[in-house]
Amino acid sequence: MSDSAGSGESGGVAGAGQDAEADGEPPHQAPASPEGDRLEGEVTSEDVVPSSAKRPRISEEEPGLEQVAKPVGMHGETPAQTGLLQEDPAPPEQSRVYAAAREPLQREDVGEEAPESGGGEEEECHQNGNGGHDAPLEEGETKPEEELNDNGSADIPSEGQRLGLDFTQNPQMLTGSWTEYSNFPENYLKGCKWAPDGSCILTNSADNVLRVYNLPPEIYSYNWDSLPEMSPVLRMAEGDTIYDYCWYPKMNSLDADTCFLASSSRDNPVHVWDAFYGEVRASFRPYNHLDELTAAHSLCFSPDGTQLYCGFDKTVRVFYTDRPGRDCEERPTVVKKQGQNGIISCFGFSPCQSVYACGSYSRCAGLYSCQDGSLLALLPTRHHGGLTHLLFSPDGNYLYTGGRKDPEILCWDLREPGEVVFSFKRNVATNQRIYFDLDQSGRYLLSGDTERVVSVWDTQAAPPDGTEQLLQPQLRFQAHWDCTNGISIHPFMPLLATSSGQRQFPSPGESEGDSASEGEGGEAVASPQEPRQDNALSLWWAGPLGPPAAEASQEPSTEVVEA
Repeated sequence: MSDSAGSGESGGVAGAGQDAEADGEPPHQAPASPEGDRLEGEVTSEDVVPSSAKRPRISEEEPGLEQVAKPVGMHGETPAQTGLLQEDPAPPEQSRVYAAAREPLQREDVGEEAPESGGGEEEECHQNGNGGHDAPLEEGETKPEEELNDNGSADIPSEGQRLGLDFTQNPQMLTGSWTEYSNFPENYLKGCKWAPDGSCILTNSADNVLRVYNLPPEIYSYNWDSLPEMSPVLRMAEGDTIYDYCWYPKMNSLDADTCFLASSSRDNPVHVWDAFYGEVRASFRPYNHLDELTAAHSLCFSPDGTQLYCGFDKTVRVFYTDRPGRDCEERPTVVKKQGQNGIISCFGFSPCQSVYACGSYSRCAGLYSCQDGSLLALLPTRHHGGLTHLLFSPDGNYLYTGGRKDPEILCWDLREPGEVVFSFKRNVATNQRIYFDLDQSGRYLLSGDTERVVSVWDTQAAPPDGTEQLLQPQLRFQAHWDCTNGISIHPFMPLLATSSGQRQFPSPGESEGDSASEGEGGEAVASPQEPRQDNALSLWWAGPLGPPAAEASQEPSTEVVEA
């Protein structure tokens, strides 16, 4: 499947010239704990891909962690299980995007035309900072139901049958994609993002290719034993290192005009990709004060989808979605030597107010007005490294920020700007962007780290008096053999998507240590704690598994870390 679509300024897959994980910013000090280059055959391509996606996963045990050894196997439905989802699960041909996305990708050139902005105005209370994952529950629920009413399909659970997240036990691995990333050396992933309508998932990897995966239809019917390994239905190749990417927030698979996404790469303009055919639909070309083309380091659509915010060094440029080209509004973040310095590395929009937040590599975050871009508040510098990701809570009262080479995520109370309510500890030892995500209710915060672990925090367990403290995770489980850099929660189903991988550096004495590590009997001394190379996308079920009788037949549930 090499039908990568790259028109306009985009090029083919670039195999060299990879940028640092800092996305264009000079990295900090060298990683404190460099990972050994262990190219074991775990994620390499096999001669015959098995029909089931039961990939051998984590088998070693570590103190304090419950391992996930294999995907869940459900041998048929039970009456209780069918009542949890739809009684009449849709076959693949009834799914919203499956049939259209599997059509041949070689189509007539779409050309560089303006993408339409989508339907009428909706309620302003919408979270867009993570590709629509953190929208309030009303919008995440109403949109799929409206789609069902239009076509009469029963492929999506209705509001009364929707399952909630259940973190009293270990999430079960369903399927994933790993062979896809074994054909390119060190093709580690750089995050994953669910589409706003939950029909597909988008990934970024070191080979500068964006991939779109459809959600397997077997998920809806609990027919998990026959889940094959996932394969991308679209590949969109950029010409150089991809800095950032995001979904159009009003994306609806039933309306092809809304199915697009934006990406930014080094020395290239911002490209808008058609999510049905993989063609470049439009380009936004930012220029600096020397009239030179410059690349955006971060991207985010406004909640209504009419504007595209792009982050640069001490500047935010705002493009209008219906007017591609070079015309934009410039909003400097530093005025008269006052303001937010550094490269704007991430964005987030308040779900209930006309306010957006900008994180920068100068280790601080600022709040700005959507109308004119004026600075409303500049949060204190509490992070140890540059910010790489931020999210608003669904009620708009809190802002979560995380940085690179920073051991914690901070929760800020925006009703008292500068006040940190509580923090979450995680291990981030590199300059890589490590994502975190909130569920629709804003209760659970999930994040991966460089120690291969996914942590789950219950934000409602925070003390009501507002005194700052370190919030302990409710659950921790090892999801991959390597750094878990991306995590995304499905908009309305109890599904998690995780991505893994990082740049591998050989140990300083590895070459000459090969002979020295052999004992008298010729046995090599191996270090079991060193992570393996694991470049993979995985899907996890984080909801109820069925009646107690079905759960009792499975392995013991995960160890819960009490707060």
